[in-house]
Amino acid sequence: MLILQNISYTHPNKSRLFDELHLTVNTHEKIALIGNNGSGKSTLLKIIAGELSPSTGQRMVQATPYYIPQVVGQFNHLTVAEALGVAQKLTALQEILAGNVTEENLLVLDDDWTLEERIQEAFAYWQLTEIDLTEPLATLSGGQKTKVFLAGIDIHNPDFILLDEPSNHLDTAARQLLYGFMESTSKTLIVVSHDRTLLNLLDTVCELGKRGITVYGGNYDFYAEQKEIQSNALQHDVQSREKALRKAKEKERETLERQQKLDARGKQKQEKAGVARIMMNTLRNNAENSTSKLKSVHGEKIDGLAQELRDLRSSLPDIDKMKFGFNNSFLHKGKILFAADQLNFNYGHKSLWLESLNFQITSGERIALKGLNGSGKTTLIKLLLGSLQPSAGALHRAAGQAVYIDQDYSLIDPRLSVLQQAQQANSAALQEHEIKIRLHRFLFDKETWDKPCGALSGGERMRLMLCCLTIGSQAPDLIVLDEPTNNLDIQNIDILTAAINEYQGTLLVVSHDAHFLEQIRVERFILL
Repeated sequence: MLILQNISYTHPNKSRLFDELHLTVNTHEKIALIGNNGSGKSTLLKIIAGELSPSTGQRMVQATPYYIPQVVGQFNHLTVAEALGVAQKLTALQEILAGNVTEENLLVLDDDWTLEERIQEAFAYWQLTEIDLTEPLATLSGGQKTKVFLAGIDIHNPDFILLDEPSNHLDTAARQLLYGFMESTSKTLIVVSHDRTLLNLLDTVCELGKRGITVYGGNYDFYAEQKEIQSNALQHDVQSREKALRKAKEKERETLERQQKLDARGKQKQEKAGVARIMMNTLRNNAENSTSKLKSVHGEKIDGLAQELRDLRSSLPDIDKMKFGFNNSFLHKGKILFAADQLNFNYGHKSLWLESLNFQITSGERIALKGLNGSGKTTLIKLLLGSLQPSAGALHRAAGQAVYIDQDYSLIDPRLSVLQQAQQANSAALQEHEIKIRLHRFLFDKETWDKPCGALSGGERMRLMLCCLTIGSQAPDLIVLDEPTNNLDIQNIDILTAAINEYQGTLLVVSHDAHFLEQIRVERFILL
């Protein structure tokens, strides 16, 4: 179905993205393509789809892939039918059915007499029955756009499908439809995703990294087990090298101390024996040369071990290099932070919720807001944070400091440098060197301190956001996470998860990622 040989890609700015990639995908295989942000997953999908040409190497594919990119805004100027590539056929079919049976219409239709039925069936499956094929794609939500292109699979019936983060904008119900399709289809798939539920439905994991593509013959859980084994072995090697380095330094110190004592005793004996000054100088030089040789021998061994240790540490996953260090919230556990009594909000003259909301949120809880797209989750967050006021009912607020973190990490100012952003968060009056230590804990070394925040990736913005939270004088009483994993790779989701699990305050989360909610220990749900 697909063979990639020696595929390399160089950006127009001459920077090399990846080198000499090899991959074979057989018919009916279901492949998960994973890797850190910036490793080139989306670029590789475009090369496989034929939308980009590789700098070197060969791409051999038996069937034209049906490709759904992560970003579909480039189709916004088209109608739904045009975006799906069926507008001309539909027009020809309608004209033929109206009696205009021309050679041109028959040529355009190409005997595709079941097109309308396939569209109706596909739109019914993906819950798009309210969508008109003639309306502009730009009028649809992100989730609706994704479902339109997913419906195109049933409409065009391709043998080979490429999907780039297909679950990103889907709500829980739509994700279940996607999972059902993944389980039931026999088509050849290559899927880029950070959705672990989805990744576990695929047969093989291919990891794109610095050393090329590594193939793991199992689903994501199998891959994670193998990576944990590798990580544990690497940690063992690091600890072993650290121990060897300590012993080598101790051995050097003991040897040099012993040599210095021998030299001192020898000097005393020579002075008592009345050895001539010229001979004393020669003996002293010989002793110094001997000590210098000892230092050199031990120094080479220590330098070698230190370099091995640096190499091993550089191979550690980022999460193993990080230190979070969150302070605790000052609020006592169980304090009522929010109390909603018959709460509702009107858009125009229409209430958002058919049944007004009644709930309490107490300090220390971990709560997820659940509901379909358009059910009012973001509106409720704005009500809780005070940027909107209720149209009906009452909302009592007693929360202290709250931080709202959206999927774009918009609290990061793109005009500031990394260091300036960290300094802006310095309500604890830390010294500059302490701020730099915190930045280093979150993997921002001195080469990145002057980098503009606008040039940071989603994962880097997330890490800088977490770093800023630790620089403040105290941890916030409430952290609100609004789809925080949408723009993150798996490694950065793990970093976010570890940081959130160290946080001891109140957590309110909007996420359709069931695995993430489980990992951050959400205790209860507010259903909208």
